Amino acid sequence: MTDAILQTRGLSRHFGGLAAVSDVSLACERGQVHAVIGPNGAGKSTLLNVLSGDLPASAGRVLFDGRDITGLAADRISQLGMARSYQKTNLFLPFTAFENCRLAAQSRLPHSMHFVRPALAREDINTAAQRALAQVGLAGRGDVVVSALSHGEQRQVEIAMALATRPRMLLLDEPLAGMGTEESARIVALLRELAQDHAILLVEHDMDAVFAVANTLTVMVNGRVLESGPPAQIRSSRAVQEAYLGVDSE
Repeated sequence: MTDAILQTRGLSRHFGGLAAVSDVSLACERGQVHAVIGPNGAGKSTLLNVLSGDLPASAGRVLFDGRDITGLAADRISQLGMARSYQKTNLFLPFTAFENCRLAAQSRLPHSMHFVRPALAREDINTAAQRALAQVGLAGRGDVVVSALSHGEQRQVEIAMALATRPRMLLLDEPLAGMGTEESARIVALLRELAQDHAILLVEHDMDAVFAVANTLTVMVNGRVLESGPPAQIRSSRAVQEAYLGVDSE
């Protein structure tokens, strides 16, 4: 019996005549990392945008913890326990790491931006922000302005912002982008740790990192699922090798 917290059934997203995501069905289980890989333009980021509510689906369904969330707004999906990071940094650069996380924690509250001052004073909001920074290894960097942090630390803050909303599932869009070997190893270790308490859907191009951390991989090409399975199956698949692995792409 599956322990899937997220399922898609025939999910599609069209832009005019272009099918960016076409008939995608997958399942993400609690306590596991499910990686989505594929060449440039495969539809990976669009898939995350549909799952998070940033884009509406053209067809199909999204089920989160057994509930149909197809068509719900992004803020409502966040409140249900799904958080995401973006391919491009989505930080408030003049603010400190702690302030960024505090704003993220506050966003989990209904109509939070109408009550900014009271929310900032709430101890649970501050605690959630501090806990999130500690989870990603930045407990001592909360007072640093984000623009002064290294690229790797900024990516860690983004993950901390997602964690500050106290999610059950994380959607992470290329969290290792632009990182060196040491920084990448630190994020891989973090993902392993986070997977103990969260389901993680990971879009990433660092294949060494993907195969080091993923329990399941789904390969997308031209908006469709080419193959899905455990790392050993994907690594040995001729179809995957021809379409993506071993070929330089985005």
